[in-house]
Amino acid sequence: MMSDQIVTAAASLTAISIVAFAMLRGWHGWLTLKEHELDRATSGKAPEREVDTGSALGAARIELSDLKERIKKLEAIASGVDP
Repeated sequence: MMSDQIVTAAASLTAISIVAFAMLRGWHGWLTLKEHELDRATSGKAPEREVDTGSALGAARIELSDLKERIKKLEAIASGVDP
């Protein structure tokens, strides 16, 4: 009975140690990745712009800007001011 408990405790301790080691390796890898990102950002190399990468976010911003202009024109027309 006592030996079964010792085996279970040892197996549990081993499993916890393996999981903790794997998590620690992952944490160190993540920190290394963030250090590389910071080094790249401070090395003077400009980050890629949305225009260069062709992001859809840039197109959405342009469309939003156009909509805001149209709203301003419509508000001016509604209030009787010539735009």
